[in-house]
Amino acid sequence: MKNTDNKVAIVTGATSGIGLATAKLLLKKGYKVYGIARKPYAGNDFTCFSADVCDYGKIKECFKEVYDKEGAINVLVNNAGFGIAGAMEEASAENIEAIVKVNLTSLCVLSKEVIPFMKEGGGKIVNVSSVGGIMPLPYQAMYSATKSGVEVFSRALANEVKEYKIKVCAVLPGDTKTGFTDARVCEGENASAKKSVEKMAKDEQHGKSPDVVAKVIYKCCKKKNPPLRVTVGASYKLLVFLQRILPVRLVNFIIRKIYC
Repeated sequence: MKNTDNKVAIVTGATSGIGLATAKLLLKKGYKVYGIARKPYAGNDFTCFSADVCDYGKIKECFKEVYDKEGAINVLVNNAGFGIAGAMEEASAENIEAIVKVNLTSLCVLSKEVIPFMKEGGGKIVNVSSVGGIMPLPYQAMYSATKSGVEVFSRALANEVKEYKIKVCAVLPGDTKTGFTDARVCEGENASAKKSVEKMAKDEQHGKSPDVVAKVIYKCCKKKNPPLRVTVGASYKLLVFLQRILPVRLVNFIIRKIYC
C-alpha cells in the first residue's frame, strides 16, 4: 500500500554520525525513512539500502523502489561524504578525484535523479555542506573546495526547481563530534599539516553532537520555505557573517593564524 499519510525521506550516509542522527529524528517526527549507505545498517527501525552513492545505477534503482512502494519522495538529505587532509603537494590524484566524486559529484547526481519524483508534489533537497566551505581550511583544501561547491550548487539548483515547488537548502555544520574525524584520510609527512590536522581533530571531538545538526536539518525539512543556507551554531553563524564583511585577505590571515 502506498504511503499517503507520512512524508517520505531518503538520507544518505545514514548509518553513522549526522546521517544516522537525522534518520532517527525524522523517524521520530513521523517521516517514513529510507537510508542509503555503504555499510550495512544493524538496526531495524528504518530500511537502509547498502549502496555506494557513486554507484548511480544502483541509486536510481533505490529511488524507484522507494517511489513505487510509497508513491512519493518528499525529502532527500544528501549527507554522505568523507575528508582528506595533508599538504596539497603530497595529495594523491586518486584521493583528489575520490573526494570530488563522493562529496560533490554524487550529491549533484542524486539531486538530479530525485527531481522527477518530486516534480508533481514538490519536495525538499537538503545538502550537507560545511562551515569549512565558507572558511577555507589549510591542509583540507579539497574538502573545503567540495563543500564550497555543495553550497553554490544548492543555490543554483534552488532557482531551477522553484517552479516545481522543490526547495533546496544547504546546511553548514561546524565542528561536530562524529566518526568522520577518525575516518579522514591523512596523506604525507608534512609536519605543519600534521600539527594543523591534530588541532582540527581535537576541535571536532569537542564539537557539537550530530543530534544538534539533525535538528537543524529537520527544521529545513518541515519549513515551507527553508533558508537557502543555514549555519549550525551561534558562534559559527558569527564567523560566517564576519567572513562576508571582512576583507578576504584578512579572513585568510586569521585562518592561517589559527590553523598554520
